[in-house]
Amino acid sequence: MSTRTYRDAIEKLNSLQSNAATLDTVRAAGSQRSEFAIPEMIEYLDRIGYSPKDLNRLNVVHVTGTKGKGSTCAFTDSILRHAVPSWKVGLYTSPHLIAVRERIRVNGDPVSEEDFAKFFFDVWDRLEGSASKHLNARRSKPFYFKFVTLVAYHTFLSLGVDATILEVGVGGAYDSTNVVPKPIATGVTSLGLDHVGVLGNTLPKIAWHKGGIYKEGVPAFTVEQPVEALEVLKERAETLKASTFTVLPHLPELANIKLGLKGAHQLQNASLAVHLAQALLLAKSPASDIHHLSSSPFRLSDTFIAGLENARWPGRCQQVVDPRRIPDRSSKTTWFLDGAHTVESLRALGEWHFSPGKRPQPVRILIFNCTSGRSGPVFLETILSTMTSNLARHHNDHVLEFNPAYFDHVIFCTNVTYADGHFKGDLTSLAMSDTEKHTLAPQRELGNEWSKLVPSFPSQNVHVLPSIEHALRIVRGLEEAHTGTDVQVLVAGSLHLVGGVIEVAGLAEVALGSG
Repeated sequence: MSTRTYRDAIEKLNSLQSNAATLDTVRAAGSQRSEFAIPEMIEYLDRIGYSPKDLNRLNVVHVTGTKGKGSTCAFTDSILRHAVPSWKVGLYTSPHLIAVRERIRVNGDPVSEEDFAKFFFDVWDRLEGSASKHLNARRSKPFYFKFVTLVAYHTFLSLGVDATILEVGVGGAYDSTNVVPKPIATGVTSLGLDHVGVLGNTLPKIAWHKGGIYKEGVPAFTVEQPVEALEVLKERAETLKASTFTVLPHLPELANIKLGLKGAHQLQNASLAVHLAQALLLAKSPASDIHHLSSSPFRLSDTFIAGLENARWPGRCQQVVDPRRIPDRSSKTTWFLDGAHTVESLRALGEWHFSPGKRPQPVRILIFNCTSGRSGPVFLETILSTMTSNLARHHNDHVLEFNPAYFDHVIFCTNVTYADGHFKGDLTSLAMSDTEKHTLAPQRELGNEWSKLVPSFPSQNVHVLPSIEHALRIVRGLEEAHTGTDVQVLVAGSLHLVGGVIEVAGLAEVALGSG
C-alpha cells in the first residue's frame, strides 16, 4: 500500500462535508435530528474501539458559549502548560484558520501532518471495517466535524495526554464533544443570540443547550449572564446534578496583567479560564505541583500569570504588521484580524478596533463576509454603530467628520480562496451553493446594505468580489497607490475569511507563530 499523506487525508475529509442543500435540510429538521446526535456519536466511538468511559482518561475541561469559548480554551491551555510543564496538554477547537490540524493541538502546537494522517486513517479504516450495530448511525461515516472530533479523541488517547481542553462545536447538549461522561470541570462563556438553526433564537433555549455540558458530580462554572439565561443555566446544573454551580465575576487582579489576548472582553474569558484550570489542577495535579496554585483564587500565582500573559489565539482581535518589504515604501500595512460572527462578538471587535492609538488618517479598508443564513445587514449596522459610539467616547469626533464611514474602501467577498474559483485544500467549503458562487447574492446584499447605511460613501469604493485573492489584489493596489501612507485592513465576519486572508496575504508566519 502506498503511503497515505496529509493531503490524502484532507481529500477524504472534504468528502464528508455537508453541501449547501444538506445543510438546509439539517436546519429544517431541527430538534428532530438533534435527539439522535449523541447516540450516533457513541456508536461511531464504539466502532473505532472506544467507549465513552475511555474518554474520562483525557481529564477533560469542557467549554461552550456564544462568544469567547475559543479564547477561554486558549487561556486554560496556556495556564495548564505553564503550571505543570511536565504535562502533555491536548487542545481541541474549531474551526481552523489555514490547516485542519490546527484543531488538534498538543502542548500548544498543531499535530504534525504525519501524525494527523496516521490518526486520521486509523479512524477511517476502523469505520470502513465495521458495520453499524444499532442503526443509531445512519451513515457509515459521520459528517466533517464529528469525524475530526473522533480523530481528536483517538489522537489524545494514543498520545496519552495528561489533560484535555475541549471546545464545543455548536450548542452543547447535542454536540459531538458532549460524550465525555465525567469531565473534570465544565464552563459556559458569554451567551447571546448566536447561530440560528437547530438552536433557535431565544436566549433561554440557547442557555438550555449550552448548559447541557454540565455533568453529575462535576463543578459547573459560568461567567455573568443575562438573568433569563442565568436562571436556565442554574436549573440545568441542578437537573444534571453538577457538584457545584458558580457564577464568576471578573478577577480584580486581571486588570494589572497584560493578557496575551487583546480586548476588554477577554477579562471575562480569562476569569473563567483561571477557575477551570484551578479545578483541574486541584483534582489531578500531584501534590508536588500544588504549589503552583494560590490558596485564594483571587491571588494568582506567577505560573498562572505567565499562562495568561503568554496565551495566543490567532485570528481573534489580532493585530499583525504585513511582513512584505517593498522597496521605496516607508509606510506599512497593518492587518486587524477577527473572526467575529455574532452581534455580541462584533461589538467586542468594535470595542477593540475602534479605539485610540491608531496612527492618524491611514487608508482604511474593511474586508467582510458572513455565511449564508446569517443576518449580514444587522452585522454591518453593529459594526458602524459600535464604531460611532466608541470613537465619540474617545473624543475622536473629528475622524467622523472627515469620513463618516471611517473606512475608505469596503470589500465584500466570498470565502473562496483563489481567483480561479478553487479553495486551498484545508479551506475547501461545500456550504456555499453554486448559485451563491455565481451570483454573489450575499455579497451584493452586503454591498447594497452598506450603501444604505452610509449614503455618502463612494459607490466605486464598495467592492463585491468572488474570492479572497480578488480582495487582496484591491489591497495591494491601494498600497501601491498610497506609497507614503499607512494602510490598515480590518478583516471580520468569518473565521474562514480570516484564515483565507492569512493564507493568500502570506501572513501565516507572523499571524500563526507562537510569539
